[in-house]
This record gives sequence, structure tokens and C-alpha cells, in this order.
Amino acid sequence: MIHDLSEDLTQETFYQAYRSIHRFHGDCKLSVWLCQIAKHVYFDHLKKEKHIQEVSIDNLEIFDLRGQEADLEEAYLVKEEIQELLFVLKQAKESYGQVFWLRAYEEMSFKEIGQILGKSENWARINYYRAKEWIRKRMMSSENNM
Repeated sequence: MIHDLSEDLTQETFYQAYRSIHRFHGDCKLSVWLCQIAKHVYFDHLKKEKHIQEVSIDNLEIFDLRGQEADLEEAYLVKEEIQELLFVLKQAKESYGQVFWLRAYEEMSFKEIGQILGKSENWARINYYRAKEWIRKRMMSSENNM
């Protein structure tokens, strides 16, 4: 099902790019322009669905630095931390969530993030730092409440 969705969103992205090619002036890389379109297509999809699908981490494989499967207790703790992080991210300001996701998960540079979101590289850096601090505070406060 995820594969079908990714194909549908990719197809819609290229369809929208084809329809809007006359608006591409070469101010940025073509890949950045396509990523902007893909971002809008994805957010439109989320709005249509009226919910954000839960990220399933049940099948997440945890490996230690040597590449061997970690013990079950460590894997359980890591899964709990990931679930908490995802919960906290859903509560974050949209810009914090976007910048954090693009930097931490997609491993994009601040320059690329700024271009995709239509902001400056410095804006991306500042928002990433603020997002990390915001997330850290929320994670620490939830640990203290346990």
C-alpha cells in the first residue's frame, strides 16, 4: 500500500511539474524545484486524508555498531524513544517538524532545506537548532513526568 502511495505521489509530482514547466526559470536546481512540487503534493495528500498516518516501527530492526542485532531490551528502549520522538514531532510547529525531518531523516543540507521550503539557509539552521531544543525540552519533561 505504501508502494502504491509513493508511486501515486511521484506520478502526481511529475504531472504537476509538466503542467508548471513554464514557471521554471532556472533560479534553482531542477531537483530542488521538483522537491518543492513533491512537498506540496505530499501536503495536499495529507490534507485530503485529514490525518497523518502513524509511522509503524513494529518491524524496525535495531542493529548495534558492529552490525549485529542488538539485544531485545535495547531494541525495546530504542523503539520507545522513537515513538516518543514521533509523538513530540506531531506537536511541534510545522516549520520545526519539516526542518527537523528533512535534516535528520532525509539528511539534507541547510541550503537544500532552505531552497525546498522557500527560505534562506540561515533560516533553516536557526529553525533546526530551535526544533532540536524544543524537542529536547519536551522529551526531558516527559521523562521527568514518568
